[in-house]
Amino acid sequence: MIKVNIKNERMKRLFFKRLKEARGRCDATINNIEKAILLYEEFTKYADLATYRPDTAIEFKKWLKKREFRSKVIALTTYYTYLRHLRTFFCWLSEQAGYRSKIAPDIVDYLRISEKEERIATQQTPRNYPPLEYVVKIADSIRPVSEIDKRDRALIAFTLLSGMRDKAIVTLPLCCFDIEKLSISQNPKQGVETKFSKYIPSTLFTFDNKLLEYITEWVTHLKSKGFGSQNPLFPRSKKEQGDDNLSFEKAQEVETAFWQGTGRMREIFKERAREAGLPYYAPHTFRHLAVDLALKHCKTGEQIKAISQNFGHENIATTLCSYANYTPDRLSEILKSMDFSGKPSKANDTKLEEIKKILLDT
Repeated sequence: MIKVNIKNERMKRLFFKRLKEARGRCDATINNIEKAILLYEEFTKYADLATYRPDTAIEFKKWLKKREFRSKVIALTTYYTYLRHLRTFFCWLSEQAGYRSKIAPDIVDYLRISEKEERIATQQTPRNYPPLEYVVKIADSIRPVSEIDKRDRALIAFTLLSGMRDKAIVTLPLCCFDIEKLSISQNPKQGVETKFSKYIPSTLFTFDNKLLEYITEWVTHLKSKGFGSQNPLFPRSKKEQGDDNLSFEKAQEVETAFWQGTGRMREIFKERAREAGLPYYAPHTFRHLAVDLALKHCKTGEQIKAISQNFGHENIATTLCSYANYTPDRLSEILKSMDFSGKPSKANDTKLEEIKKILLDT
């Protein structure tokens, strides 16, 4: 039976209420912060949070670093995140009545890791993502026997050509995609769940004409089927009951309903990769591929800025630092293809100046 400290619970509820209502934090973030606080309480055996001291923080860090999850010691990034969440909580707690005289703000800093560990925990590492050929092959491998096949094929193609996040894709209604202009209105007011609920106008990339055809054919099919503007672009499968009235047969059609979460989308990617005899790549890796392919075709600084904006990034540095981190092999390939002879090129000089201007203005 888990022991509960009523006083602690009361303060935690006040803190979570503030995060949600005053700071606008989402439930997922609050749940992660709550997990960090619960770990601290587990270590202190649910002692009064007002008893927090520097020595307690130091011993907790030692305990947390050795803690195992699924027979493995927790990752340094996870360790760093837990402590960051705890500092946020104790900073707030130190300002509350009944705690101000017991928790000095400066002792909350004992919940920090070393500068070296923080650099390691927060550094950007190259993301492994598939090549364009992989996406084309997996989409082409899907024979459009059923409506579900057509949807899955279009979903895979759309994930790459839109470069959108999976949550935004599964919540995108038909009215937010213009089949003529190939433009997408990632509008939270229409129910599209974007990161930070930000409105993102974007356009499909044309990396591959066949992938583009799979998308336009699917949209045309949905409209001919009678799907309305508020129905999902990628609807869930219709559940069909078996002859025994107890089991459900594999669906062959879709219904006018959105998926609940992104879990089913990831399952589709896994299933289709397995059927094609290919390794599995998560939907978000397609976004990394889209950034790579798009940047390869940029010839001016203006185009780089447009690419960054198309991915919903307010700052071009986000695109270049968070997504354009190459694997060692790709990095070597790029550098070996570069001309370091020093031969003058007016076109290249113009491009360089444009890129500098874009970076300085961002």
